[in-house]
Amino acid sequence: MVTATGGAAQSREPAQSPIDVTFDAIRFDPAQPRLSVSYWRTDVELEYVRKDLSSPTGCVTRQAEETEEAAVEPGSGHVTLAGVRYDLVQFHFHTPAEHRVGGRADPLEMHLVHRAADGGLLVIGVPLRPGTRSTVDSVLARLAPECGEPVDVPDIELGTLLPANRLMLSYTGSLTTAPFTEGVRWFLATGMTVSQATIDRFQQLFTGGNARAVQPLGGRTLALTPRTGG
Repeated sequence: MVTATGGAAQSREPAQSPIDVTFDAIRFDPAQPRLSVSYWRTDVELEYVRKDLSSPTGCVTRQAEETEEAAVEPGSGHVTLAGVRYDLVQFHFHTPAEHRVGGRADPLEMHLVHRAADGGLLVIGVPLRPGTRSTVDSVLARLAPECGEPVDVPDIELGTLLPANRLMLSYTGSLTTAPFTEGVRWFLATGMTVSQATIDRFQQLFTGGNARAVQPLGGRTLALTPRTGG
């Protein structure tokens, strides 16, 4: 893609997500701002997000961009980056994991979506792999039906949705569903575990998967970024 700025043509590679993380693209920048996480205990509402509302077979088919999404109570969580506050709006799930590491994808990935006052987006991606139970098991204990009522999930400690390891990889990318808006600040956390039963239940709902294919890195680098709180 070529764009014109001030009369001069400049090459601009797309900056899309998800990506395959390669170790040679990781940089350590001591000046990189920390991500401060402030999450609290709250009730969430799990609902099925449909993308085929006009289809007569929509209740029995699965579209690639559909998912189970948990809405959180306003004010129950936010992150701060370089003095800008991003409020937690919702978190949702993909299978298999959209981001890969060295070509490898975990069974699930959780995206915690935050929005700033100016509309800017910041997403924390957490890969989920089989192991001991975690808070994610409580959230996904009963999946919301595609054409039915949401599921109320009380008393979720949002801070336990993030791993104990506080190192993250950050890069600038996009939404992974239409309209694929760029300029999204991504923070990729280390993995967490979830029971195999929860993985199986989610994958049985989305038998064809609901993940976007990885996109070209295009010369972008990932910064090793510590977080505080959460």
